Amino acid sequence: MVKGKATLALELPLPEEGTANTKQERAYQAIREAILNGLLQAEDRLPSTRALAQRWGVARGTLESVFERLQLEGYILRQVGSGSRVSAVMPDSYLKAVIDFGVTSTPIGEVPTSNPTESVRSETVHRAQVGMPFVARLANPQLMSPAEWAAHLQRAMAGMTPDQMCNAEPQGALALRQQIARYLRNHRGIACQAEHLLITNGIRHAIDLVARVVLQPGDHVVVEDPGYPAVHRIFAEAGASLVYAPIDEQGLDLSSVPEAVHCRLAYVTPAHQSPLGVIMSATRRLELLDWAQRQGGWIIEDDYDSEFNYHRAPLPALKAIDSVQRVVYCGSFNQALFSNLRLGYLMAPPQLHNQILALWHTVGRSVGVSEQLGLAAYMHGPAFLRHLRRARQEYLTLRDIVLDTLQKHAAGRYRISGEHAGFHLILWLTADQDQDLLIEAAAQVGIRLQPLRGYCRQNQLEPAFVLGFAALTHAQAKTASLKLAYLLQG
Repeated sequence: MVKGKATLALELPLPEEGTANTKQERAYQAIREAILNGLLQAEDRLPSTRALAQRWGVARGTLESVFERLQLEGYILRQVGSGSRVSAVMPDSYLKAVIDFGVTSTPIGEVPTSNPTESVRSETVHRAQVGMPFVARLANPQLMSPAEWAAHLQRAMAGMTPDQMCNAEPQGALALRQQIARYLRNHRGIACQAEHLLITNGIRHAIDLVARVVLQPGDHVVVEDPGYPAVHRIFAEAGASLVYAPIDEQGLDLSSVPEAVHCRLAYVTPAHQSPLGVIMSATRRLELLDWAQRQGGWIIEDDYDSEFNYHRAPLPALKAIDSVQRVVYCGSFNQALFSNLRLGYLMAPPQLHNQILALWHTVGRSVGVSEQLGLAAYMHGPAFLRHLRRARQEYLTLRDIVLDTLQKHAAGRYRISGEHAGFHLILWLTADQDQDLLIEAAAQVGIRLQPLRGYCRQNQLEPAFVLGFAALTHAQAKTASLKLAYLLQG
């Protein structure tokens, strides 16, 4: 059986030219799609990279990168001496949804009201702040050239027609939606066109719109624990009853959510879980999609900082494998460019798109056309991707300053996780350290330490801090890390 499956993988064709930009992407798609479509199943052995390289005419190093990416995403498991095997488990109902893709989904039935909204525990979460260690989990404003941004705004406004000045396009400026759709196709793996998108003020605005359309008072909403407190408050204000699902090394764990509890919505950050930084595994992603299909519920995917992965290209979005049309994808430019830009977007399944658009127009739009057209011009040329490359390198440098300084001066007094991407990392304390004393001592030397417990509700985790580093200078990162290292040493 294993031999037959390995042979099947070896016989897989590469996708045709044009479906991916590089041979690496084509090889990745061939293997991933075979797993998603059930051609390769859990425990099936994959051929060696050497054998596949000869079969496909692809460099072995390229396939090594593909296998590493598939392992990071949880599709395969690689072990020295045992080769590579498929590790993602495919729910039967998901496979059926893939086969039936294109059939209109069953309308969602009425959800009975449930218990009153659960209270959210009050634990201070420091507001992110530029230049303040270690709550500097914001886009670094020093990386954005005001003159370059102003030039694109000026050109956009100079070319603006009288119709554009007076008559707002219902979903947002077409020019911007076209650029975002191109970006999502090329960099997030999402089959997207301009007409699928709606321009918003940011991710929280998009989530609020979805909550207003989908939720009735008493509806259950699954949220991550630990998770993003501001979003939890949005759902609570909508009258929802929050169901806290714990995060482990594979991401959101739905096993603690009783099947009898009908949930209308789930909110997730699969690319870089907020705050733990875990990447949701392929198995958990498929379980989540299957769960939403069975529940007749929806998933909000918050893709808040996917551009900043320091080890490899950004991972595909959950929306990229959403064959069951249950995912509302939300993104923004507040992390990629600067935090007060207040421009975002959402992509909703057809059943929700028009309802969300109608609400957006009812409550009033507040995204200026000049900013939209300026951003479209910025994305059209090389400026946007050039900025992302520059920012990614700068954040990587800042992260390494923090890690190297702590390692040099406080080795063995902590452990790190979630450092592979994003604007922050998690520092876990050793058993002999007092978290509250460290917070107090850090404040005395100009450091704000944000305890992980402020993001937890029912999930009891070991003492740890969320360290934001992105909006610091090199000197600030070095000095603050040195102070923290001395505190950790006692």
